[in-house]
Amino acid sequence: MTTSWHSTPAGRPRFRSLGVPLPGTPGPYNAITDVPGVTVGYTTLVEGASVRTGVTAILPRGRAGLGRACAAGWHSLNGNGEMTGTTWLSETGSLAPPVMITNTYAVGPVHRGVIDWIVRQEPAPPSEWLLPVVAETWDGWLSDIHGSHVRPEHAVAALESAAGGPVEEGCVGGGTGMNCYGFKGGSGTSSRVVAHGADSYTVGAFVQANFGSRRELTVAGVHVGPELADDNPMEAPDVVVPPGAGSIIVVIATDAPLLPGQCAALARRVPLGLARTGTSGSHFSGDIFLAFSTANEGALNSAFPKTDEAEYESLRFVPWGRMDPFYEAVVRAVEESVLNALTAAETTVGREGRRSPAIPLDRLRSLLPS
Repeated sequence: MTTSWHSTPAGRPRFRSLGVPLPGTPGPYNAITDVPGVTVGYTTLVEGASVRTGVTAILPRGRAGLGRACAAGWHSLNGNGEMTGTTWLSETGSLAPPVMITNTYAVGPVHRGVIDWIVRQEPAPPSEWLLPVVAETWDGWLSDIHGSHVRPEHAVAALESAAGGPVEEGCVGGGTGMNCYGFKGGSGTSSRVVAHGADSYTVGAFVQANFGSRRELTVAGVHVGPELADDNPMEAPDVVVPPGAGSIIVVIATDAPLLPGQCAALARRVPLGLARTGTSGSHFSGDIFLAFSTANEGALNSAFPKTDEAEYESLRFVPWGRMDPFYEAVVRAVEESVLNALTAAETTVGREGRRSPAIPLDRLRSLLPS
């Protein structure tokens, strides 16, 4: 195992540092950035006693590939949330802009920030239209979500910082103020390598984990929630937010050549990975997932016609009957991404003195198999 499988760039522990086996083989960084070209950037906002929020940017082809569409699909397990741009994604089966994740009330300023950033890029800005993809989860337990602290320039900063390589996890970016299974949650990522005959591809997952009730938590097949039921401020008698509320956004990336419908099929497998961590899908949790393929570059772009001549595009894709290993990779990577978000997060105190405890790693480890 590589060092990056065990700790984040800042030295926070990842789940594999506990020595608990998980199935499948991750890529070098065990992150969505193992998919060639994919970059991730953050803006983290921690100010005073009441601001615990931020913005996450995922660029499917990095900055150099801005505007080059990817085959894509999406799925909603529960629609109590938002992901902009999905009607156009459904129409065309393609994704060209970055994918942004933030808090519920920051969708508007982040959307504006993406447009501001793209139109400043070279070559010349697009002459048609921009439909940014911005998703959200609710961080109002720890952060002053009504205070409009996220501004367009914070989205720009996240985009500017996007890079490949190891990815920070836990209390960073859009995940800064998020909670998961009654513990501090946030940003998490993982990957799996998939063999396809003589070829090898990567499936990467990124989660903004803000979902699940403590009693549900299951780790590596062990139902640990009841054993870790103490120290749960979010389920105190005077708290009105129901257990399990909050939402989760999941982004799946792969370099395997897939059709848009196959990307949607990957997105539909995300709930199976989440279920392995215990959730049953709360009514008050917006659970929305997007998957894209970076293969077939040059196809699926949508632009005004420049000529009257006939134009055609071609797509190379994995046969539908060979998709099962990619489905399995999604399930495994999503499960581990949630576990990484939990183990990397730190105890956080936010607005009105509200506290979200980090999962106690020593106690957790004692409940799990070697």
